[in-house]
Amino acid sequence: MHKLTLLTLAGSLAFAAPALAQQAEKMDQAALAKIKDEGMNRSKVMETAFYLTDVCGPRLANSDGLNRANEWTKKQLTSWGLVKANVEPWGTFGRGWDIEKSYVAMTAPYYHTLIGAPKAWTPSTNGSLKKQVVVLKATTEAELDKYKGQLRDKIVLLDVANPPKPSFEPDAKRYTDDELKKMADFKPEATAAKPDEAEMEKRMAQRRTMMALRTKMSDMILSEGAAAILSTRGGSDGTFFTSNGAPYAADAKPVLPELEMSPEDQLRLIRLSEAGIPVEIELETRTRFQDKDLKGYNVVAEIPGTDRKLKSEVVMLGGHLDSWHAATGATDNAAGCAIMMEAVRILKATGVQPRRTIRIALWGEEEQGLFGSRNYVKNHFADPATMKLLPEHEKLAAYFNLDNGAGKIRGIYAQGNEAVAPIFQQWLQPFADLGATTVTTRNTGGTDHLSFDAVGLPGFQFIQDPLDYGSRTHHTNMDTYERLPADDLKQASVLVASFVYQAAMRDQKLPRKPLPAAKPETQRL
Repeated sequence: MHKLTLLTLAGSLAFAAPALAQQAEKMDQAALAKIKDEGMNRSKVMETAFYLTDVCGPRLANSDGLNRANEWTKKQLTSWGLVKANVEPWGTFGRGWDIEKSYVAMTAPYYHTLIGAPKAWTPSTNGSLKKQVVVLKATTEAELDKYKGQLRDKIVLLDVANPPKPSFEPDAKRYTDDELKKMADFKPEATAAKPDEAEMEKRMAQRRTMMALRTKMSDMILSEGAAAILSTRGGSDGTFFTSNGAPYAADAKPVLPELEMSPEDQLRLIRLSEAGIPVEIELETRTRFQDKDLKGYNVVAEIPGTDRKLKSEVVMLGGHLDSWHAATGATDNAAGCAIMMEAVRILKATGVQPRRTIRIALWGEEEQGLFGSRNYVKNHFADPATMKLLPEHEKLAAYFNLDNGAGKIRGIYAQGNEAVAPIFQQWLQPFADLGATTVTTRNTGGTDHLSFDAVGLPGFQFIQDPLDYGSRTHHTNMDTYERLPADDLKQASVLVASFVYQAAMRDQKLPRKPLPAAKPETQRL
């Protein structure tokens, strides 16, 4: 997921039984029972998750790992009987990048292995380095200037902005009944007031100042002849957050080798150095850039529709296949992809005959800005900058997304679409015993359903139990297979399969919101 879950847009509503009576949905209870039985008793979702994580490995944008996952998912979907499986280019992305070797340790005042990994798109070291360190702390350009002449041939330790503190809260949690009720009862007027223009400009100015200082700091460290950089974006208990340390553009300017560290290790190095105790670091990174194919790709496959009139219409489901590189991207977002793949496997295994075509899409390059889904939408449906609709725009019945970790589904965000909410409430009723009951018109941001919503298409994200997604796994070195609860993934697969099936069987496409106005890139959130 591109950024932490944000609860945005206006409100949500509770839809009680009288509202549901306005128009009863036709639901094939026998087919839904088959879906539930197949998904709960003969699931393949954990096997799929194993291949996406442990076998394919980290799946950074345009990396070898993502290429492996693209090819494997295409083959697997075909083996289950889906058709038109394809690794489809969406446009130009940039360079790929892979780690071939990474090692870092403190060798003085004593030996200790350190927890860290290269930042994405940073270069290799010149073989193995063994260097003294310099701590660099600067919040202004004047403070930064004090380090001139002190960095040559040194490993630079950057400050820790958010040192870990003791926490008395559990890492993982599930939504309580009260929390789910608040989601359903939330009203638009309950939203916090937006900052006024003066406050927004103040925040933007602060951000521009901070970014300018970071750029100047990076340029100075490079020009001063430092050997490498150690930094951290936070975390605790050996967990560190990972990101990119350089652009992925083919013409990106040079940067230094940089490793992101666990904050505990980084802070120990800083304390020793500031106490006047000489600190020596040994490190080696070997990274490889891939610049022969700069395109980005999505994996798509279909279950053909069977209704003569409706089979040209499409119900889509998907999640992003790419990940960050410090772990194997289990909760972000192998879980979502495994669940979506399991949903279409269930539909094929049960032999149901969807009236509309069902199309799964596994997106590339989500982590860098929803690129896979945004460009798919632009190529197939409409460009939000112009809102000139392509013929396929009219044919999409719905898009369902999953990208909020590995927790079971508790309901669905209706994305401000009040007309669709009573429909979803009815669709959830057969699965109340699985803990999924909540419909909210409130939106959750930061993932691929937004690409569809931006051009007026009905795109939806499910509500999932948070578990330890925000506290431990999201964009960290702890995002591994062990964080995937099998029962949660099974439950989610059944819910997704049922929603996709019911959307494919309705006489009408799902209701749509009014088309949005054209919105240039600079105006989008």
